[in-house]
Amino acid sequence: MHEPRDSDPGAGFDEPGASPPGVAAEGDGSVGYRGVTACHAVGISYRQLDYWARTTLVVPSVRDASGSGTQRLYSFRDLVVLKVVKRLLDAGVSLQNIRKAIEALRSRGVEDLAGITLISDGTTVYECRSPEEVVDLLQGGQGVFGIAIGGAFKEIQGSLSHLPAEPATSGPVEPAADPVGDELAARRARRRAG
Repeated sequence: MHEPRDSDPGAGFDEPGASPPGVAAEGDGSVGYRGVTACHAVGISYRQLDYWARTTLVVPSVRDASGSGTQRLYSFRDLVVLKVVKRLLDAGVSLQNIRKAIEALRSRGVEDLAGITLISDGTTVYECRSPEEVVDLLQGGQGVFGIAIGGAFKEIQGSLSHLPAEPATSGPVEPAADPVGDELAARRARRRAG
């Protein structure tokens, strides 16, 4: 990802206390969102989500899958990044360029992400932190479309208002037991136990 020439790193939401409302509670890692919830919030298929996780494009930061029966848990920040990936793909940006842009965004905190607008000409993705940078890029003929990440925040927050979240746990989570009882699964578990 490229930054415009006259970058002002202090612009936008980088100032303390300037994050969008509700983001601190959801973005602090205290809750996570399962894959199905992430798909509904972002507007992608589970197959896309699984592919992006397996190819390390967007890996869940709360909990990754660690075998059969475990669930990935995505943070609020992960959902925003997923939304950005979807929008860049929809705009025709190559997966290789999206990967570069996402790698640059990974190191940012939630507050930093909220103040960034991504502008692209279809091949290169530029990072803008102020309205002046956006105007400079557009006047230079470099931008074709833009993605205000703060807008993606609001969309995700609206989607999550009616979707379930679960507490983020630090240890491994055992698969949920089938209340009816699966005889085949019980046999496998006994065989593995010894």
